[in-house]
Amino acid sequence: MARVPRHAFVPPEWRREAYADSPLPIGEGQTISQPYIVAVMTEALSLRGCEKVLEIGTGCGYQTAILAELADVIWTTERSPALARGARIRLRELGYRRIHIEQGDGTVGLEREAPFDRIIATGSLPNAPAGLLDQLVEGGILVAPIGNLCEQQLIRLESTGNGVRRRSLGACRFVPLVGVAGWDERAAGRTYQRSEYTGKTDERGRLGID
Repeated sequence: MARVPRHAFVPPEWRREAYADSPLPIGEGQTISQPYIVAVMTEALSLRGCEKVLEIGTGCGYQTAILAELADVIWTTERSPALARGARIRLRELGYRRIHIEQGDGTVGLEREAPFDRIIATGSLPNAPAGLLDQLVEGGILVAPIGNLCEQQLIRLESTGNGVRRRSLGACRFVPLVGVAGWDERAAGRTYQRSEYTGKTDERGRLGID
């Protein structure tokens, strides 16, 4: 994470806050996740450097860059054309070459490029779509915030020969992923558009709803 310049992924008006441990708005009703939650999700993927990873929800491309530092090839999907275009330019300017950005509904995965060693969802889902689990290799890992529109659990799912091993990593709150296997756009639009919280307290002692 120290190798990725987080300030390059936030709008100019938020760059003074770029290294605070909090999410920040990036436009289109979306956020860049707080560094803490990026670290937790990335660690849960157990990357060794040889993996092919699918990211659902490119956003500004910050999590994408972190993944590219730790895995082999990254495929990432983004529903917003503007965010996908911005991330593509930004990541290219930073010198990343093994990242492929697709504009479209990532909640259904990317079947033509499957299977993947790892899948990570950077927005909330109502459940773990079977279609995503089907796109994992045996032994593959999916990390996603799963729950309702107001609160989720960060879940790590590992595909095994005997089914799926599930582990909760704690409470969180993410913006919703809209799509066929995600949330309805109108329902998602009524949700308070703030990003994740982790039950931590900040330096002022508040319960961390960021």
